Amino acid sequence: MASTEPQTSDPAPRSGRFTTQSDPSVGPGSGDPGTADPDRTRTRDTSASRDGVVAARDADSPHGVATLSGVDERERETESPMLVDEGGSGGSEEALPQDGGTADPGIWQPVSAGIVAALVGFTSTFAVVLAGLTKVGATPAQAASGLLAICLTQAVGMLVLSRRYRMPIALAWSTPGAALLAGTGAVSGGWPAAVGAFAVVGVLIVLTGFWQRLGRLIAAIPAEIAQAMLAGVLMPLCLAPMHALTASPAIVVPVIVVWLLLQRFAPRWAVLAAFAVAAIGAGIDIAVEHRRLDLAAMAPRLELTVPHWSWPAVIGIAIPLYIVTMAAQNIPGVAIMESFGFRVPWRSAMAVTGIGTVIGAPAGAHAINLAAISAALSAAPSAHPNPRRRWIAVFTVGCAYLVLALLSGALVVLVAAAPKGVLETVAGLALIATLATALTAALGSAEHRIEGAVTFLVAASGFAVFGIGAAFWALVAGLLVRGVLSARRTGDSPRRPTGERPAVG
Repeated sequence: MASTEPQTSDPAPRSGRFTTQSDPSVGPGSGDPGTADPDRTRTRDTSASRDGVVAARDADSPHGVATLSGVDERERETESPMLVDEGGSGGSEEALPQDGGTADPGIWQPVSAGIVAALVGFTSTFAVVLAGLTKVGATPAQAASGLLAICLTQAVGMLVLSRRYRMPIALAWSTPGAALLAGTGAVSGGWPAAVGAFAVVGVLIVLTGFWQRLGRLIAAIPAEIAQAMLAGVLMPLCLAPMHALTASPAIVVPVIVVWLLLQRFAPRWAVLAAFAVAAIGAGIDIAVEHRRLDLAAMAPRLELTVPHWSWPAVIGIAIPLYIVTMAAQNIPGVAIMESFGFRVPWRSAMAVTGIGTVIGAPAGAHAINLAAISAALSAAPSAHPNPRRRWIAVFTVGCAYLVLALLSGALVVLVAAAPKGVLETVAGLALIATLATALTAALGSAEHRIEGAVTFLVAASGFAVFGIGAAFWALVAGLLVRGVLSARRTGDSPRRPTGERPAVG
């Protein structure tokens, strides 16, 4: 799905940069599962210095994981080439790629692309969301409410942004964030404190859109440490299929086999097929064991919780959740859109996703953000040859999520009745590619490998101090080790004798 449509003109390079690493599954919107076209897509150097956001450079695939680097303070008031005109009714014409002059295939092509993107996204990683919400203290009813709320908020956000700007601006739930919740576990204050932390994340996302210095603060976190933290919190989830082999081998073995075969022949559908096999196996087991299902609980409904403000929850959940949502979802989402010639209205996108997160928090929704793989599915030429018609695909995704939201209660009931380990198996398989990419980013640089390894180990340990989870302490440990080693590297660097001039030529 490499982009073939004419690109917008390249603006002059500025001070900011994203660095990217190829990732076949990070940030799936609604998890953004699967893989897009392996063709190499090269994005251009642009920046949005007013908002602290710049596009990616040299992304090896539409799944690039981008990290933010510094933005020149002198350009703070400069209008960004990445931003569309947010004051008009329909956005700026400059923000859209030009029509390549191809014939219009009709509305069914973007509609079908949107339906596929929604089905793949939802079924591939809803298990991760349920696992994360349950681990931080949600009851089955509250977890179902959280899944319902996050589907509704991201659906409404997509309908608003795609229609307003006539762009395929896809939104997603934060799959890395849900995985982080699963690794963090219960915090001081329980589920109400977790809900309060979700609301804080929404406020921080809104602030990031309007306050440049907060974006710079996130930019100051080295990519190796952020990715190592993510890898550490993913590790226990990715080990779940191995543990489930001993608990429910009759179901788990076919699930793993189907996932592996589809990884070979149709990677985009691997997790979806694994989920289908798991659902069939669980259904057979429920019927054989004559387990009763709570049919009343299958009806979709919201369970509201009054947020409780707890510093351990803010530090242990909100801050790490905000960091991974920005670093593994929002920033790559901008890069993916730029690779297909679309310039994201950054402030509007952050406002919609941040406010949506705040609104959904009392119902149990942890975070919504810009999508990465869903963006590739709906912004590529396969959605429609005319870039100006691709917004219909995302509008369709939003409509589909309004329908899928109705399944939230039924899914939780079926998962609760399924054999032990089935949900965790599907969630673990969905995150293996993300774990591999995060480890590569964390340990790929020999110079910074030690701090990456320390961050990974602390995050994977799962320990808590003062009621604050391992993810936060992993960041602290990684930054501390990096500071010590950086001082040593600086001290060991050779110095020229005083008065000696550097060689020229």
